Amino acid sequence: MKLGLLSAILGEFSFEQVIEIAAEIGYQCVELASWPVGKSVRKYAGVTHLDVSALDDKYTKRIGECCRFHNVEISALAYYPNPLDPNQEVREAAANHIKNLIDAAVTLGVYHVNTFIGKDKTKPVEQNFEDFLKVWPAIIRYAEQRRVYIGIENCPMYFTESEWPGGNNLASTPKIWRRMFREIDSDYFGLNYDPSHLYLQGMDYIKPLYEFRDKIFHAHIKDIKMYPDKINDVGLFSYPLEYMSPKLPGLGDMDWGAFLSALYDIEYDGAICMELEDRTFEKEAEGIMNAVRLSYRYISQFIS
Repeated sequence: MKLGLLSAILGEFSFEQVIEIAAEIGYQCVELASWPVGKSVRKYAGVTHLDVSALDDKYTKRIGECCRFHNVEISALAYYPNPLDPNQEVREAAANHIKNLIDAAVTLGVYHVNTFIGKDKTKPVEQNFEDFLKVWPAIIRYAEQRRVYIGIENCPMYFTESEWPGGNNLASTPKIWRRMFREIDSDYFGLNYDPSHLYLQGMDYIKPLYEFRDKIFHAHIKDIKMYPDKINDVGLFSYPLEYMSPKLPGLGDMDWGAFLSALYDIEYDGAICMELEDRTFEKEAEGIMNAVRLSYRYISQFIS
């Protein structure tokens, strides 16, 4: 396994600075935030450490030289939009950028792209699967032709008022994953497995590792702290941010020793990247750097 960092937490830093910081702390890889240049649509989104629209030979060489000099790999290109958005223009823009990232992954020799399936939050699951079959077969065929692995993160994306009632990402449960992989049977279609999203939903976040071992292309490390007194006050059907907080690994409720043990069991040898969203550490640049260092220190004890 390679221990890495999703670069979105370092959104104010340049690509070169991100790689240098990762190397200095000890990270072996970086999942590179690769949104289109422009305004962020939500917190932790809209970060562009790789501008694929500018990826010419000179830019490609600069990226490769920087990574080689610091001995830090790019584990995947990261872009988490809503490819099933009810707005057709938004939907098409997301799909097109995913394809651009697939091309960029080939150019850079990365061959992994991480993203969301997306969802129309006003429609039930069945109707979303109808949309899924209109959008995703073409994307996966495009990836297959270029031998690029597509890792779908399992975040339900229903944290705030704007994401309710149904959330903005279909791929949130093992039941849905089974159907996704049955509907699109491809060796290049799998998961960017984030256990925190299963824990949030009251699910076993370790057991699915064994069933989906061949579909886990990439993994995230993000902890969550639940507040039972707040659940008693607002209930589980309220916005999750009312009763939980994302935390650095080791500062929440999750059992990372058990999770990493299961990854060893299934002989996973890919990247596990910190997805840091602990707002306690985000009030200033020094706090962000502390978050990046503390997370490495905690998880690295489990990595040989």
